[in-house]
Amino acid sequence: MDGNPLVSIIIPAYNAEEYIAETLASAMAQTWANKEIIVINSGSTDNTAVVIKRFGEAVTVLTLPQNKGAATARNAGLAIAKGQYIQFLDADDLLSPDKIERQLKALNNSITQLAICKTVYFNNGDDYKQVTPLYSWYDTDVDDTVDFLVKLYAGEDVMPGYGGMVTVHAWLTPAEVIKKAGPWKEELSVDDDGEFFSRVVLASNGIRYSDRALCYYRKFADNRSLSSQRTLEAIESSIKAIDLKYAHLKARLSTNIADRVFARHYWQVGILAYPRFKAQSAKCIKMARQLGYKGVKYSGGTMGQLVTKVFGWKAARLLSGWYWARR
Repeated sequence: MDGNPLVSIIIPAYNAEEYIAETLASAMAQTWANKEIIVINSGSTDNTAVVIKRFGEAVTVLTLPQNKGAATARNAGLAIAKGQYIQFLDADDLLSPDKIERQLKALNNSITQLAICKTVYFNNGDDYKQVTPLYSWYDTDVDDTVDFLVKLYAGEDVMPGYGGMVTVHAWLTPAEVIKKAGPWKEELSVDDDGEFFSRVVLASNGIRYSDRALCYYRKFADNRSLSSQRTLEAIESSIKAIDLKYAHLKARLSTNIADRVFARHYWQVGILAYPRFKAQSAKCIKMARQLGYKGVKYSGGTMGQLVTKVFGWKAARLLSGWYWARR
């Protein structure tokens, strides 16, 4: 690897006119000069294309006729990317100016390891630069990638002090590791990033942490993200992603810790799916019980827990649905 590798910044965009300019500006402002910025405009019906055009030749635009999801767009970006390293970035998120440069320094020319950094979560409309980054347990170098994923997926009830989420743009990934891990699963609309990076982490030889690099994740009060939707497509994607992540990790473990970890994930989706999608809920609850789930049955506040204790979690879910429908 030479000392000045090309980094490809891949940005999927769909009806992103409100935020794409700020996102592109943060990509262009990277202190690492040897970069290419690729935007995949997937069937946008607003002025996304007009906004992108203002950035001229600094941005390579790939236009797809339909929006088939972020995974499809990212795969399309990977197909034309020339970089030795890949920076994924969503169209409403941001990078600190030295994010890529600091992560490349942490990698020290490695093409078998990943780089990670802190994520600053900010509410849309707030000044993200004024938000203090929070410490996470994974703010450190990691050599045991299987142990990393176990801790990431475990949650407080299985491994107190662990769990959490790593955002898409917190990573900087060698293209060679992605080639080894395989492309994004385009059939997934929810947790496609979790499934993809589970394979990427396991395909790597470790993770290097950069303590001063930052990325910024925009949160919305109206929960407009796809992961917050309660559609059949979203529920089935969540289940499929859990199936795949469980299989990836189970294949690398000699103990039953993966069963304990993913029993919680199946239970939570089973609760979420009920009562609207009863078949999917029943499938998840059955799987959670087969894996030996012993955790909290329902965590919907004091009233929800009381109803669960007396009448069961299904009654609590029905009551919750009735309450929110009347608001």
